[in-house]
Amino acid sequence: MGEESLKKRKGEDKGREDRKSIQNHEPQTMNLQKQANFFFSPFDLCVGLISGICMIVGTIIGSGIFISPKSVLASVEAVGPCLTIWAACGVLATLGALCFAELGTMITKSGGEYPYLMEAFGPIPAFLFSWTSLLVTKPSSFAIICLSFAEYASAPFYPGCDPPQVVIKCLAAAAIVVITIVNSLSVKLGSYLQNFLTAAKMIIVTIIIVSGIVLLAKGKTENFKDSFKDSKISVSSISLAFYNGLWAYDGWNQLNYITEELKNPYRNLPLSIIIGIPLVTVCYVLINISYFTVMTATELLQSQAVAVTFGDRVLYPASWIVPLFVVFSTLGSANGTCFTAGRLVYVAGREGHMLKVLSYISVKHLTPAPAIIFYGAIAIIYIIPGDIGTLINYFSFAVWIFYGLTVLALIVMRFTRKELRRPITIPIIIPVIVTLVSILLVLAPIISAPELAYLYCILFILSGLVVYVLFVHLKFNWAQKISKSITMHLQMLLEVVPEEEVTQ
Repeated sequence: MGEESLKKRKGEDKGREDRKSIQNHEPQTMNLQKQANFFFSPFDLCVGLISGICMIVGTIIGSGIFISPKSVLASVEAVGPCLTIWAACGVLATLGALCFAELGTMITKSGGEYPYLMEAFGPIPAFLFSWTSLLVTKPSSFAIICLSFAEYASAPFYPGCDPPQVVIKCLAAAAIVVITIVNSLSVKLGSYLQNFLTAAKMIIVTIIIVSGIVLLAKGKTENFKDSFKDSKISVSSISLAFYNGLWAYDGWNQLNYITEELKNPYRNLPLSIIIGIPLVTVCYVLINISYFTVMTATELLQSQAVAVTFGDRVLYPASWIVPLFVVFSTLGSANGTCFTAGRLVYVAGREGHMLKVLSYISVKHLTPAPAIIFYGAIAIIYIIPGDIGTLINYFSFAVWIFYGLTVLALIVMRFTRKELRRPITIPIIIPVIVTLVSILLVLAPIISAPELAYLYCILFILSGLVVYVLFVHLKFNWAQKISKSITMHLQMLLEVVPEEEVTQ
């Protein structure tokens, strides 16, 4: 009895110590929960129609419109087809976003394409999407944006010639490091920076469009005569032109990442898309028209930084305004990419499809630090060997495989998941068109101008099957031991914890 009484007393003492420890940490835990919820629901259920439109416009308009005009023109070699491609890309982005609107209101889960592929086709396509996004599409997008920032930031210091590649790549790497640090240290700081940079990008867009309209009113139309003459039209050239044009429209599906935070999503999601993306399309076409009012097709192709050349010819001596605000715009796009990087990783980690540590949150800063640092490190690797044009082609090739597969999931679930509630139902012809165009965009460059790089891209995507079988399906013990060891050491190094612990 004496021994049992001693054990009981020790147990009571330990219980009091545990309760005291919990009470001491309770304010911090509640604070963690509050701020973690801020990260995963930054809009706090307050995104209405205007905010939704602003998010679409602010997310899409970034670096693409300042670097893609030259690549689109190089593919078709004439002004008329170039402007037509820009308008057609806007139409395709709108149709694709409408398909995602039905998916987003039918399956109201975070993670973009991931939950839709999971629901329609099961875990393997969903895993391949997260595998490719984590290691290819997201980091390469980050790298492309920062490379374009570096080109415009360095262009004024090298008048009349191209900046050295080493300067561009070092600047791009520095931008990635700074943005990664900012978003790892503070969610609020990253969001405040995003608000400032979004306002700056709209200023430069307005300046370019208004300047172009004024020049057209003065009769600067000679570069639009015989605009379809000497154009290069083929399946391959149009596909490459679409790749570069659609890169500038990338982000049309971003509202699907915050469907749960939208006010009345069944009304505001489709309306935001119908208003926002056509508005971006009009802006893009007008910006390209503005470029052609002061540059011939040849001059535009020879320009290292198109917007800088436009500013030198139209706004001199205040031409420094253009590269400054373009730098702000590209930084804003890069910051936005980094800011939203944690959602897909979090969802994939929750499903056990990625290293758990990538879905952890910093205890001190309450940010998805491991995911952000990982994205930054991979993006720097992409900067080392690649140039912008090559990265855009392979990025677009990979991303449209999964865009097409996701839209196909919508068609499949019309027949296999009839029980699901569909507050928004678009005509079936729209997802059929988007799926067919996706297949064309993926197959055309392979058939007409095959390159080994496309094969490497496909092999990399399929290599995810090996990873899935070994580490997700079979769950080898040795892999689990290594994973736990890595997770433990990274937890101590980065001071991060699972989101479940933060919100409990």
